[in-house]
Amino acid sequence: MTEHCLPTSRLSFARGLRACLALLLAAAVSSQALAQAPQPPELAARQYLLIDLASNQVLAQREADAQADPASLTKLMTAYLVFNALRDKKLSLEQTLPVSERAWAERKGGGSLMFIDPKMTPKVSELLRGMIVQSGNDASVALAEGVAGSVDAFVALMNRQAQAWGLKNTQFKNVTGLTEPGHYSSARDVATVAERIITEHPNFYPLYAIRDYSFNNIRQDNRNLLLGRDPSIDGMKTGYTDTAGYCLVASAVRNMPNGQRRLLSVVLGTASREARASESQKLLNWGYLAWDALRLFDAGKAVATVPVWKGTSAEAKLGTPGALFTTVPKGEGDKVKTSIERTDPLVAPLTAGQRVGTIKITTAAGTPIAEVPLVVLEPVPLAGVFGRAWDSIRLWIK
Repeated sequence: MTEHCLPTSRLSFARGLRACLALLLAAAVSSQALAQAPQPPELAARQYLLIDLASNQVLAQREADAQADPASLTKLMTAYLVFNALRDKKLSLEQTLPVSERAWAERKGGGSLMFIDPKMTPKVSELLRGMIVQSGNDASVALAEGVAGSVDAFVALMNRQAQAWGLKNTQFKNVTGLTEPGHYSSARDVATVAERIITEHPNFYPLYAIRDYSFNNIRQDNRNLLLGRDPSIDGMKTGYTDTAGYCLVASAVRNMPNGQRRLLSVVLGTASREARASESQKLLNWGYLAWDALRLFDAGKAVATVPVWKGTSAEAKLGTPGALFTTVPKGEGDKVKTSIERTDPLVAPLTAGQRVGTIKITTAAGTPIAEVPLVVLEPVPLAGVFGRAWDSIRLWIK
């Protein structure tokens, strides 16, 4: 910077001085913005991510897009696709599935097991608990074969789903999470899969809160130690391999002044079972203590009522697709501002859910926080010939 601030003429000196002042001002503004954001605690983990699911805002992250061995966090995608199959009636919870030689062979892989064998025909409901609570690799294989006919076909489904969601740092080679070349994910991608389970399959999500499960007289505890320590934590999945280290996806929901608030954390590459639990707990507690969640608008409530041309109604009610939340540093809620940018004029026909603008959420200083669609809440059909003609004249005069 010093060399750029030493021009050879007065004119260039003045320009250089202004440039230097602009750089200093930008640095000061940047520093102020950074100072306003709470700094996360120091975590003994290679990668981590913390998301407020109500506002879908990232509160803290470290190398969240770095490719990493996901270990048994892989089974989140395996479970998601099984939940889809149950929803679509391709499977039923009471349906029994055979245990193939390939599923039985998982006992040689050195990973977690449900301890099923080819003489058994476990129910889908039992296999789900074996995969989710006990993290059974054998249960994962049996479910994958039950959904897609083969493990390879199921892995192809996993990768297609990852691509459909735009997960750029994920590639699956198996359904269990055992270390394999080319099998990887990232903290952010893992969080996306976990969030999809929570939001799209709320009837199955309680499986992740089960503390222990017994099958064939073998009882195993859920390896998520936080389930027994914090009553607000109701999931979600652990993982471990030598390459991945100890990993944990944890989700907690707590009652706050503005209603229930759910946070989701992903912690990868810790040194022990205890470390992944304690570091995840530290991150979640910080998220609740250092940040406030604000409910800006309710679902279905009009944010604005605006004129409509050529419609059966003279006005349209505009709002957000769902309840609108934002997350701000503790005590900063009264400094949040919202503004609307919309299409003008609005011309019928308008359909419910049609996007006609954007709601922008900023700090008092104008720093962007979030943007959400502004949509039509109630349809406005096209008016008759006379009404359309009259409004055409009015629009032309306007």
